[in-house]
Amino acid sequence: TWLLISAAYCKRQEMHVMAKVKMTAAVTLQEQLAADIYDMRIKAPEIAESAVPGQFVSLYSKDGARILPRPISLCGIDKEKGELRLVYRIAGEGTKEFSGLAAGDTIDVLGPLGNGFPLQAGKRAFLIGGGIGVPPMLELAKALHGLNRSGEDSLVRSVLGYRDSQMFLKDEFEAYGPVYAATEDGSFGTSGNVLDAIREQGLTADVIYACGPTPMLRALKAYAAEKGLECWLSLEEKMACGVGACLACVCRSKEVDGHSQVHNKRICKDGPVFRSDEIEL
Repeated sequence: TWLLISAAYCKRQEMHVMAKVKMTAAVTLQEQLAADIYDMRIKAPEIAESAVPGQFVSLYSKDGARILPRPISLCGIDKEKGELRLVYRIAGEGTKEFSGLAAGDTIDVLGPLGNGFPLQAGKRAFLIGGGIGVPPMLELAKALHGLNRSGEDSLVRSVLGYRDSQMFLKDEFEAYGPVYAATEDGSFGTSGNVLDAIREQGLTADVIYACGPTPMLRALKAYAAEKGLECWLSLEEKMACGVGACLACVCRSKEVDGHSQVHNKRICKDGPVFRSDEIEL
């Protein structure tokens, strides 16, 4: 088992040497999915070619006053069409600008950035997304479903957490296995959070993949340790450069970082995906 985990980790490290591409991409689709949640598709074949589930791209504003790019996770990767799907929440003026783009407009993009989730065959997997951490789990669900499908059954179990009944993307996860939802206001599914849904449904798995707010990830890290489960967490954090140079997005780590010589990891460069026992939350 340790050899398999080590092999998966080494595979993730290889992603760091993939060439990053900065290009001007054409918008092919933009639509609103829920309040402040938008779905944008962009034509970026050079990036899509090497992108994997769990990575992200940086989008650049056309406003010269907004120098720093905005990191957006990859919700979908279509290598045949050369398209990337970006589902994001309006969180400020930059993402508000992006939401106004329409098919035919262009946007500067850098990617693929970060590492990705390790794809492991033969394991029952929890895919857990909370809030705007839901979108990056969709491409992972697709990849794992294709890898782990056994007859009519899928080893993928998606557990999604939302504030209310505006459950964007939920229906799309159903193509890859059973989906369980939790809502904070109790309007649909389990009333509470994703762990409440797991316990209410009596669900079990061999490995956890998750993306969402820090309190959710912290709870899942503790749950995985309690159950002795392998657990991979994709961290959400504000970023500046997006390529690991500025140290604006760091998390506490158990090992000393070779770049900064302190106990931290650069989320944009070393992550955003980490084994839960690598980091402190």
